[in-house]
Amino acid sequence: MPKKLLLIDGNSVAFKAFYALYTSMERFVNSEGLHTSAMYGFNLMLNKVLEDEQPTDVLVAFDAGKTTFRTKMFDEYKGGRSKTPSELSEQFPFLREMLADRGIKTYELADYEADDIIGTLAKQADESGDYQTVIVTGDRDLTQLTSNTTTVQVSKKGVTDLESYTPAYVEEKLGVKPEQIIEIKGLRGDTSDNYPGVEKVGEKTAVKLIQQFGTIDNIYANIDDVSGKKLKEHLINDQEKALMARTLATINRDAPLTIGLDDLVYQGDNSETLPAFYEKMGFKSFLDKLAPSEEVDQSTEIEYQVLTKDNLQDVQDSINDEFSLQVELSDENYHLADIVGFALGSGEKWFASNQIDLLSSPVIKKLLESDKIKVNVFDAKRTYVALNRLGITLKNVDFDMLLVSYLLDTSNNSNDVATIARSQGYRNIQTDEDVYGKGAKRSIPVDQPEFLDHLIHKACAIDQLHEKMFVELDEHDQTDLYRDMEIKIAFVLSRMEIAGIKVLPQTLEEMGSKFKERQSEIEQQIFNQAGEEFNIGSPKQLGKILFEKLKLPVIKKTKTGYSTAVDVLEKLAPDAPIVQNILDYRQISKLLSTYIEGLLKVIHPDDSKVHTRYLQTLTATGRLSSVDPNLQNIPIRSEDGKRIREAFVPSHEGWQIFSSDYSQIELRVLASLSGDKNMQAAFKSGEDIHAETARRIFGLESNADVTPNLRRQAKAVNFGIVYGISDYGLANNTGITRKQAREFIDRYFEEYPGVKKYTEDIVKFAREHGYVETIAHRRRYLPDINSKSFNLRSFAERTAMNTPIQGSAADIIKIAMIKMDEALEKMDTKMLLQVHDELIFEVPEEELDEIKTLIPKVMDEAIDLAVPLKVESHYGKNWYEAK
Repeated sequence: MPKKLLLIDGNSVAFKAFYALYTSMERFVNSEGLHTSAMYGFNLMLNKVLEDEQPTDVLVAFDAGKTTFRTKMFDEYKGGRSKTPSELSEQFPFLREMLADRGIKTYELADYEADDIIGTLAKQADESGDYQTVIVTGDRDLTQLTSNTTTVQVSKKGVTDLESYTPAYVEEKLGVKPEQIIEIKGLRGDTSDNYPGVEKVGEKTAVKLIQQFGTIDNIYANIDDVSGKKLKEHLINDQEKALMARTLATINRDAPLTIGLDDLVYQGDNSETLPAFYEKMGFKSFLDKLAPSEEVDQSTEIEYQVLTKDNLQDVQDSINDEFSLQVELSDENYHLADIVGFALGSGEKWFASNQIDLLSSPVIKKLLESDKIKVNVFDAKRTYVALNRLGITLKNVDFDMLLVSYLLDTSNNSNDVATIARSQGYRNIQTDEDVYGKGAKRSIPVDQPEFLDHLIHKACAIDQLHEKMFVELDEHDQTDLYRDMEIKIAFVLSRMEIAGIKVLPQTLEEMGSKFKERQSEIEQQIFNQAGEEFNIGSPKQLGKILFEKLKLPVIKKTKTGYSTAVDVLEKLAPDAPIVQNILDYRQISKLLSTYIEGLLKVIHPDDSKVHTRYLQTLTATGRLSSVDPNLQNIPIRSEDGKRIREAFVPSHEGWQIFSSDYSQIELRVLASLSGDKNMQAAFKSGEDIHAETARRIFGLESNADVTPNLRRQAKAVNFGIVYGISDYGLANNTGITRKQAREFIDRYFEEYPGVKKYTEDIVKFAREHGYVETIAHRRRYLPDINSKSFNLRSFAERTAMNTPIQGSAADIIKIAMIKMDEALEKMDTKMLLQVHDELIFEVPEEELDEIKTLIPKVMDEAIDLAVPLKVESHYGKNWYEAK
């Protein structure tokens, strides 16, 4: 049985994947700010092809650089191409890492292109007689390599819709044999690769000539037989161009490779490293599909007592000033999950039980609520909230393994004790997946001995590692950050989560009814405008109505037909009322499903509240995230979306919802860190910073001359600078050309020279120290800042520039929350939510006058910047009125 060789054109597929997903770029960014769309799309293709082809041998070939033997022949070869966007180039080193984790070899060769590597290996495979070869590419030029044993699959739309070229299909599709493709290219040239052919000879003429004469050489040998005086004249005048173009188009099938077919054996996924890579990139869908590893750690036994009412005194006798604790829950949502067991102890004395009532016993409760005995846990917030449901107030947490791990390395933030422990070199523990399984097969064996064994190993790992990890925290100068901010904010968040926020189901239901009525009205309008009824939710049916029946201009196609994505419809809406109705219909459908129905499902029946969970260790910048439900994502751009907030009300009749929001905090941080005099002056004088920036960039006389569109573009530049945006990214966000975007950015740095200097200085600092810091000295280590790889280094430089800004903004809101928690300690006012730069409270009427002054004052004074912090406050009987 022949071997199956899979050869992939790495650059071509990566570019195709990147541009196929460019409209969703915000979605494809991992927690560290790395763009991931090319990797994600590439992996989608890889999964499909590996499954379809079942190869025995695989190679992904990459271009080695811009200079090749072709550029030496013709200086302008590929010279017309735009510079690769940094959002794509930064992904290439990680793409290679992903391929290595997938057991796939990669290769590049100086002075040659990926095509030449693929062509050479395909030729070797053909000649050996032992292989069937499949080539995957986004470039139809490689179809010249098709043979009886080589198929070329070219992506059409996206990266998974592949068109297979065999010699017969090449003739049917292109009208010539595979070996004649280079003759066609010689005659017509290639605009994408920027080399000319014969003047006035296009695809049809070239095909006709080659069908008649076979080769370019034969055309010139029989030039008098060419029909048409002008065509013959062009052929004679451009003979050298035609011959050169053919040479440039010809794939070199004898490249001096330093690898051979024997080096390409497909190893399969590396079960040790691939899950960690997917986790780092945020590829949850790929992670979920991985088969569980068959290799599990064989944990060394740890002696312990099964705790009962009869031996509780042993716990009290064995614990003096410190112990480690693991409280096990049935699910990750600790507001709802059952407590199924616990383990605690220190040194050589360990106890475990699945009798939950023992936690509330006077002996254990006293330990947990002691001000003097230190407690070490994996996740303090999770443990605090879970124990609170038993009437226990956890105190004096000294070590939070999850938080410390996160501060040491922001990417090391798994919710699994074993994963964190293993990153510290501690292997005497199994993962939850090893013990409980995953997905539908997950089951916690509460009544089995291995369950308590597992809990003991977790508690013991916490105990064994806390001193080591505290030493590392000291070495990284992060101990103060941990003790003064992160562990404190964990308990502030715990109390906020427990308090929750009241949501009126009847208000949501009434809104839902109104939305459904409007949805029905809009649906009828759409049917009337279309002249027929159809499934508005079906992109296929919608595409036929818009682009075939109504003849609207086709902006973009997908592998399944016409694109009806939001960006496409927004371009069509101004000239087509039906399209605006479709956008309105979709928006209402989203509000109904995600926010009305979604919130109704998570209102707790006991207190009519929703209790979100704040993820403290998700982002690399220190920003908090909200899940179950995500209350940081309640719509704010549309009036209908804003109305959802009407359902969020105080817990008590007559109380008020009070909202205080930092205005433009990241730009104020930038002004302070950079020391830029122009930006600082704008903030100190109370100018609209976006209008001021627009005035400067566009050279206007005053802010009054700034139009809404110019302000919008300036705002995109302002925030783009904060996030290290490229000219490509700015162009994509604003609809301007890439050249204009580059000019805007250059002009921005001319007008704000301090910002330009800051970006240069912070990169220099990162190169010298290997990290950057926020205002609160939160560190982000950048191991690639001095990398020889341009792409790795460029991403690290972008990260160095934006982390201190974004991270400092996150620090400020956390400092404000800690101080606010202290300020409200003796008041009835409660802090309920944190939504980005906004804090939401519920306030009794009698405290309202004091709160109006107190909250803005505490937030204003959270930290001293070179420019004033601006806090905007509002209040009302619900969250909507407080905005």
